[in-house]
Amino acid sequence: MAATSSPSEEDLLCPQCSNIYCLPVLLKCGHNICRVCLQKFWEWKGCRECPVCRTVSVPGRPPINLALKIAADEYQVQRAGGNQEVCRLHNEKLKIFCQNDEEPICLVCQTSKQHKVHECCPVEEAAGQKKPEISTMLESLRKKLKILNKTKEHWEETKRYITTQADQNEKEIREEFEKLHLFLREEEKCRLKVLKQEEEIKRRVMCEKLETIEDQIKTLCSTISDVESALGKTDLAFLQDYKQTKKRAKCNIREPECIRDILINSATHLGLLKFGVWKKMMSLVKYVPITLDPNTAQSNLKFSEELTCVQYSNKQPLPDNPERCTSRVCVLGATGFTSGKHSWTVEVGQGKEWYIGVARESVKRKSTVFLNPTEGFWVIGLCNGDTFWAQTSPRTKLTLKQKPKRITVKLDYDKGKVVFINAADLTTIHTFSERFTERIFPFFSPGLYDEEKNSSRLTICPLTVTVDVE
Repeated sequence: MAATSSPSEEDLLCPQCSNIYCLPVLLKCGHNICRVCLQKFWEWKGCRECPVCRTVSVPGRPPINLALKIAADEYQVQRAGGNQEVCRLHNEKLKIFCQNDEEPICLVCQTSKQHKVHECCPVEEAAGQKKPEISTMLESLRKKLKILNKTKEHWEETKRYITTQADQNEKEIREEFEKLHLFLREEEKCRLKVLKQEEEIKRRVMCEKLETIEDQIKTLCSTISDVESALGKTDLAFLQDYKQTKKRAKCNIREPECIRDILINSATHLGLLKFGVWKKMMSLVKYVPITLDPNTAQSNLKFSEELTCVQYSNKQPLPDNPERCTSRVCVLGATGFTSGKHSWTVEVGQGKEWYIGVARESVKRKSTVFLNPTEGFWVIGLCNGDTFWAQTSPRTKLTLKQKPKRITVKLDYDKGKVVFINAADLTTIHTFSERFTERIFPFFSPGLYDEEKNSSRLTICPLTVTVDVE
């Protein structure tokens, strides 16, 4: 192929790799070699010889032949603008595909040192093999793109829901604190009212006492004035009024009384004020041993009373996060257990169908499963409003003397027992025995009631709160 610029094409070929120079360096002997080719040759040879004349090069990094590099780069640019179906080295049509280098070559290239031992085949045959391969890869890329787009939509939905969830939580927190604030304001108002009443009563008592003593002072002052006037008269006049003066001087004025407990009883109003208010708040505050986790709930469930009550409702737009149960209308407790004894009581109400118990953390939450120990569930339930079942495999029908309204679930993780007890008469309904190997969570699944018009509730019963002073 005739060169289109100076130097000629032959001058631009590396003597080591027979390709156009890529970053050529100039050796002391005057030969030019691609820097990468020279480095590989030196590593293979174990010394700094020139690949052409075997002259040993001086220590140090050989300089780049900038003029040759510019000429090689210009030649590559010019050649790139030419016919893409012709070999850039031999000006022959690209009819062969090298399987080793994975590139089209010409017949001359095939017989060259670079490709002589490589596996080659016609371009048409190679295209017939490689196109299905790339098509398969393309399909895989399209699937990945589809997954990424779907994941992006899911994440955007999750991002929006996080804001919605935060707003809902903020609203409920404010409502709960408003209840506490209202209680405190009412308690403050009540205590100030009692203080005011005590103040008014004791002020009125003191007013009455002051009126009495003022009358006594007035009477005594008048008597003193009259006696002093009598003493100033002549002897005859004094003696003539002696009896009357003596009688007045004997005025019976009682000693002022000692008024006790007349001051404001500060000890009653201020003593242990915060403790008294806190103790009184027990009627407002509830404590339950577990709460529900709405992030695990199926989208038809709604919650109330500080996440202690769940019931079936209208479907809500919720993100399909990994923790959420979508295969069943259920929710898990917020706290899991890996040891110890735990118990909670559930008010099952009048629902026609419900299931309560425990489930292991690894249960399948997105696909349909059976509620039995094999699948990681230890639960009992009510079906069709009249039949109780223990969800064993196969399930076991339970015979109960009376329909329980409250059921206590007792979990002994270390002994591997789950016991269900009728809270009304403390009779055992059913017991599961199992060896637990992972975290266990409370499980709740409320059912429908009254032909799907009204839903039944599952409510975690609060414990009795007491204050112990030691």
